[in-house]
Amino acid sequence: MNVVNPIISELLKKRGIVGDDEIAEFLSEKPQKTYDPFLLLNMEAGVDLILSVASLKKKICVYGDYDADGITAVSLLIQVLSHLTENLEYYVPDRFDEGYGLNMAAIDSIKERGADLIVTVDCGSTSLAEVERAKELGLEMVVTDHHNITGAASGCIVINPKQPGCAYPFKQLAGVGVAFKLAQAIQRRANLPRQVLTDVLDLVAIGTIGDVVPLIDENRTLAKYGLKELNRLKRKGLKSLAEATGLKAGSITSENVAYVIVPHLNSAGRMESAGFAAELLISEDDAVVAENTARLVESNQGRKKVQEDTFRQCVKIVDESMADKKFLLICPDGAHEGTAGIVAGKIKDKYNRPAVIVTTSGDMCKGTGRSIEKVNLYELLKNFDGLFERFGGHAGACGFLMKRRDISALKRGIEEKMDEIHEDAPGLFDEENSYDLELPGKSVTFELGELVECLAPFGNQNRKPLFYIDGVNIENAAAMGEDGRHMRFRGRAPDGGTLQCVLFNKAEDYWEAAHCGKPAQIIGTVEAQVWNGSKRVQLLVEKIFFEENEDYDD
Repeated sequence: MNVVNPIISELLKKRGIVGDDEIAEFLSEKPQKTYDPFLLLNMEAGVDLILSVASLKKKICVYGDYDADGITAVSLLIQVLSHLTENLEYYVPDRFDEGYGLNMAAIDSIKERGADLIVTVDCGSTSLAEVERAKELGLEMVVTDHHNITGAASGCIVINPKQPGCAYPFKQLAGVGVAFKLAQAIQRRANLPRQVLTDVLDLVAIGTIGDVVPLIDENRTLAKYGLKELNRLKRKGLKSLAEATGLKAGSITSENVAYVIVPHLNSAGRMESAGFAAELLISEDDAVVAENTARLVESNQGRKKVQEDTFRQCVKIVDESMADKKFLLICPDGAHEGTAGIVAGKIKDKYNRPAVIVTTSGDMCKGTGRSIEKVNLYELLKNFDGLFERFGGHAGACGFLMKRRDISALKRGIEEKMDEIHEDAPGLFDEENSYDLELPGKSVTFELGELVECLAPFGNQNRKPLFYIDGVNIENAAAMGEDGRHMRFRGRAPDGGTLQCVLFNKAEDYWEAAHCGKPAQIIGTVEAQVWNGSKRVQLLVEKIFFEENEDYDD
């Protein structure tokens, strides 16, 4: 194999990628890590049922979640199944009226519209009562999902790599990844052209990156091929959305997916109903695509404003009355349920504490939480599941529905539990200046930026490499953006290297550090840019700090 640049080789080693074969697979433009879909428990039975129903021209309803993972999974299955039958529909529940997952009213409505089979994506593994209701009504059920199953599974065909007894070798597929494995199995069994699968890989990349599953193993394969397909912008809806958001065919990265495409798709379910986002991805009608693109852009703009208002309100609450709390359970007045998860994440990042944002409606309230790396939010909240009407999630993110009167009891219980956790782990909230490699300033070059891109796609468990540069003198620091939240400056490294630096969203936090006149330690990522034929490299700064531990981080 070709000799690998020593910096890239060291970065791969830190990711556990060693040996010629592993390195070649990781860096390959055509990775091969993928597995037989029929290794998934119940896949054969699921495919047989779907093909049988399709051959009899009976109606199939694809039922999915209202986030980017669910929306892309719904769109994928509708597109693949359309090669078998025209008797199809899809259903995406309303976050506000119906909540996550299967619900009784939706099942009744789907039956009334003449469906014979419901295929779920990204939900349904533990919807025992809802599946029983469907069976009572004479509906067949196939559940495809990727969420944890801690109790009994639904009493139907369940395809989920995390269910007990499933021998599938990779457990971390997104909901859209499981839907794609079902599509693979259908394509094989029905002898459909392989192009049927290629045509939906763009959706797989978006859903996989959007659901923040680890971008390793098969997810990396799916994301890499999917990004190639996405960059062709063959799908009318995605081409329209790309044009509306300034993305260009051939240069769309995993970061563009995570920070541009996914937030727009998610905004549909956050601000209104997500069905039109799925319609955008499915439709071939130019008028429908144009209308839904404009609607999505408007939803995302509204989401940003509401989110920022709620975030400021939560910061005020924390600063005034919760600064000493180890767990931030915040009940802001009039908070918008659709943005609670994003705000919880931003609060978690700002204070380095687990955070839950609670929204209320009548006698009930919903909580949406995000956690720091050292606190398993799911295990923590599971201690209080007797208080919850509904509860689910994983280590980093959870949601629950509960009676409003029980919030005080939940707060007390969490505080007691967090005291125990903190006693056992006194360094729980210590922030670490983590990075991948230390570099001299002169090593930050355009060529390095290009080499770093060989490690893409970046995401969960494959972050963009962070580099540490010591003794940097900061010059010409200036605020950027309408509200001055960003900052640009030049850094002079001890070896004479000059760093063009940009820091996003934290100018206020680091303003003093950038102007104090002392040599600083900087951690950031390297980005190679080409603009109007000119090449340049810049350091995207994550953190600025000083040898004497005078830390200016937020």
